[in-house]
Amino acid sequence: MADETPPVDEMHYEQLAQDALRGVIRSALERAALPEGIPGAHHFYVTFKTRVPGVSVPPDIMAKYPDEMTVVLQHQYWDLKVEPTKFSVMLKFGGMPKVLAMPYTAVTRFYDPSVQFLLQFEAPATVEDIAAEVAAAEPAGTEPEVTGDDGPKVVSLDQFRKK
Repeated sequence: MADETPPVDEMHYEQLAQDALRGVIRSALERAALPEGIPGAHHFYVTFKTRVPGVSVPPDIMAKYPDEMTVVLQHQYWDLKVEPTKFSVMLKFGGMPKVLAMPYTAVTRFYDPSVQFLLQFEAPATVEDIAAEVAAAEPAGTEPEVTGDDGPKVVSLDQFRKK
């Protein structure tokens, strides 16, 4: 009987598609960052994970939204900076300006209700998820060996030679 294992996607097409769709978000934000702002009735609801590496949210906002947050970019947003891998924006919370920054990989939903356009992404790994994976990979009860020497290690091959 022939081997019926499914083919392995070594191109990682799913990730490539996710990255391309995040490029749509970047392009929309680039347009919103122009002096004219967002055209017509368009406005964006951007939902993101607050504990993903690279996300920067003021502590008081993080306390209110410890896992996920949605921001609206419509009329009152300032200093929208769009970069290749992340963006930042100033919004007012309780009348106080706050700057939020996040990589596109932190975004879980991008929605423009004016045209019913929605992009939804898998939730990215949070700092806690990454820490849990690292902890699970280390054998229980072991501490990493700490030595004062961070230089290259020299191993003698004499112990492996036949005598």
